[in-house]
Amino acid sequence: DGVDAVEINISCPNVKEGGIVFGTVPEAAAEVVRAVKANTGKMVIAKLSPNVTDIVVMAKAVEAAGADAISMINTLLGTKIDIERQRPVLGNVTGGLSGPAVRPVAVRLVYQVAQAVHIPIIGMGGIMCAEDAIEFMLAGASAVAVGTANFVQPDIAETIAHGMLAYLDRHNAQNISEIVGLALPNGKKSMPLFNEAE
Repeated sequence: DGVDAVEINISCPNVKEGGIVFGTVPEAAAEVVRAVKANTGKMVIAKLSPNVTDIVVMAKAVEAAGADAISMINTLLGTKIDIERQRPVLGNVTGGLSGPAVRPVAVRLVYQVAQAVHIPIIGMGGIMCAEDAIEFMLAGASAVAVGTANFVQPDIAETIAHGMLAYLDRHNAQNISEIVGLALPNGKKSMPLFNEAE
């Protein structure tokens, strides 16, 4: 009760399959989505990894498997070396890179996927201000999520929302959905994440 949707993080290692990441094999990602859909009546959101050869293939696979929406992107893989110890800083050698550095990559991937699927996209990755959020919406995201910025400014969501409203006023738009996908070649509009009544 009180939960409207389930987000599947399909970027975790699958030990049984020899360490293959669910989020990099379209068939494995689709299988996970189908299994979750079979066991819940709630909206199912598949969170995609940017660490793939072709994210459009992944997006189409989870859409075909029944995902109600896609969230993207998860973190990029990165490594940090301690130059004095001359060894990786992280015990696992690699870790997830997030924050402003990943935003251009995330916007590009949203832009690509928005032209290929017919389900809503939740854009994320380095959103620090209203302008960043608007960029995702113009690229085709129906909604956005803010992560890293919350550590810097806990009330950042409110600040971003006010900035987005000011942008709508400047561009004579009544609703945020009016700007979704405007930067796409055909100005394609994405489906709303929730119905207006919700």
